[in-house]
Amino acid sequence: MKKTALVILALLISVITACGNNGGNEKANQTEGTAAESNGSAAKEGGKLTMVWLPNESGGNMKEARDQVGAIIEQATGKKVEHKTTTDYIIAVESIANGSADLAYLGPQGYVEARSKNDKVEPLVVNSGKSGTLDDAMYYSWLAVKKGNEDAYKQGDAFSIDNIQGKRFSFVSNSSTSGFKVPTASIISHFSAAKGMTELEVDDLVEGGNDKFFSQVSYGGSHQGSAVNLLSDKVDVAAFCDTCVTNYVELLSGDMNATGSEYKVKADADAPFNTVAGEEFVVISSTPVLNQPIVVNSETVSAEDIGAITEALTSDETAKNEKIFVPKDSEFKGIFKQEGESKFLKVEDAWFNPIRELTQVAK
Repeated sequence: MKKTALVILALLISVITACGNNGGNEKANQTEGTAAESNGSAAKEGGKLTMVWLPNESGGNMKEARDQVGAIIEQATGKKVEHKTTTDYIIAVESIANGSADLAYLGPQGYVEARSKNDKVEPLVVNSGKSGTLDDAMYYSWLAVKKGNEDAYKQGDAFSIDNIQGKRFSFVSNSSTSGFKVPTASIISHFSAAKGMTELEVDDLVEGGNDKFFSQVSYGGSHQGSAVNLLSDKVDVAAFCDTCVTNYVELLSGDMNATGSEYKVKADADAPFNTVAGEEFVVISSTPVLNQPIVVNSETVSAEDIGAITEALTSDETAKNEKIFVPKDSEFKGIFKQEGESKFLKVEDAWFNPIRELTQVAK
């Protein structure tokens, strides 16, 4: 797995380094509205702005966190922000691409897909790493198994993904970066090198069967949903990311995001983890991924508003807002963690080229 991680990490770090110096499957909270697929048109000079959220951030326990982001945008533009929650990655991607949403918080792969559909979709900001720069602006894609089963995924003392073949597997969505794009690229790279399976392709991984790579393939619809698939024994191995489950779990042993680290679902975890409270899992693979961007459709949002939103999000005031960048000991259910010099940073499209390059790895 070390070679696989190095392949993915090299792709990611190459552009992070180059650009860094420049600068549950839970149901959505329907009270805020759901994303539709109507077409947008001219930039909006008055009225409101619509922001769409992925399923991972669409739950009721994230409402106040969404409202905090919306409040900054409202103050910057003078326009009311309407939040659209989703239960499907594809709806979020289509909404920002076709202009029925003006802003979105997407995964890197979701952004790349939206941009390919409409080049007027542009990244605004990403949250930095603890250094306050883009150099460490990353989160982690995990492959995990239930505690007690981890020894089946070792070669000697080291964890290996050799034995995931033939198992029941859960992805998040095929539009997820850390819940699909990175795992499939990692699996294909590893098995091509370690097992000589040079003909292995993404299409071989998306569904299960007796003649397939996996015996069964499930999709959680969100990172939380994929984790619950694992913890409720629906699958043997699951892909999900660290940041999307951090509000629900606690570290039992090992280092954060390290292969071999063990986690436990909190006793008072919100839905959907309330059904698997106390369950434990082990990370058998951990791969860094570029942080998620807040993006805009520049066809529906004026250049003046885009400038104002970017300035407000990257301000010192926002960086110090503890309901945006949430301190470790806070009980607030937020989206972004306060670590070191955490802040939002302006980002350009080219920063996401490593995600595009993963497609070449996974062919």
